[in-house]
Amino acid sequence: MSTERTNATALAPALWPTASPALRAVILVALGIGLLTLSAKVQVPFWPVPMTLTTFAVMAIAAAYGSRLAVATVIAYILTGMAGVPVFAGAGAGPAYLVGTTAGFIWGYIPCAFLIGLAADRGLDRSPLTLGLAMLIGDAIIFILGFAWLAFFAQLASGGTGIGVAAAWKNGVEPFLLGDALKIALAACLIPAGWALLRRRDR
Repeated sequence: MSTERTNATALAPALWPTASPALRAVILVALGIGLLTLSAKVQVPFWPVPMTLTTFAVMAIAAAYGSRLAVATVIAYILTGMAGVPVFAGAGAGPAYLVGTTAGFIWGYIPCAFLIGLAADRGLDRSPLTLGLAMLIGDAIIFILGFAWLAFFAQLASGGTGIGVAAAWKNGVEPFLLGDALKIALAACLIPAGWALLRRRDR
């Protein structure tokens, strides 16, 4: 077992020990952008509205990468979308997308990734319970920022205001609570399972 794997605090570096961490980081960021893009395009049929898998991807990447690499990946993903590459849900991209109705949720990916990644850095990703709690808090941050933007600021770019508290809750939060609970449960079990398989392989 390599020294780097032994000292790794996040799953991805432990799975991929290398003499070139910088190259690994670049590749992992690129893979993360690809995963986030794919997750944004995949919609899950969910009543009353469909949802994407982006929050699941953000949480899984954060837990697997650790705080620094996860935040770098999410920021790179957002900058890619701002540059006009259609990485977000739907065909839209560019700076205008980042002040649209979903802007608060997208910007919320950054603090969410940091918090969950920090939990992974501290070894809390080995247990579904502790990782799930970190993911619950991270997901709540996404919802809070998304809700606040949608309620009060979503239409500022066109000279208006938000859509109001009641409408923001009904359309931007309430329909997604159960789905996000399922995403958290899946992601919180996936990463500890990865650690368990790694320990078995290294025995």
